[in-house]
Amino acid sequence: QVHVVESGGGLVESGGSLRLSCKITGINFRIHTLDWYRQAPGKSRDWVATVSSDGTKNYADSVKGRFTISRDNVWRQVYLQMDSLKPEDTAVYYCHTTRTGRDYWGQGTQVTVSS
Repeated sequence: QVHVVESGGGLVESGGSLRLSCKITGINFRIHTLDWYRQAPGKSRDWVATVSSDGTKNYADSVKGRFTISRDNVWRQVYLQMDSLKPEDTAVYYCHTTRTGRDYWGQGTQVTVSS
């Protein structure tokens, strides 16, 4: 059974930093592509960043240069380091992966950036 659990959200002032963590069990972690998404109130869930099994990273234009995704295959965790945070980064952040064509999501962690 696949379990996805995010942590690390909170309230931060504009310009501040947060580090999100996500632990995933129930998959062969090292071979999977891992993603972060976010959903602001009243908006759709948007892709933020991806790290593939070979370590290739991609970012949405809105976070490029400010956010860094990374993975630890030993501890089965994926991280999102968020720097220079802006009020428009306020959202629930979700960790995501797929296995045999099925999507797996965590419960999300709230990030609130005050102006």
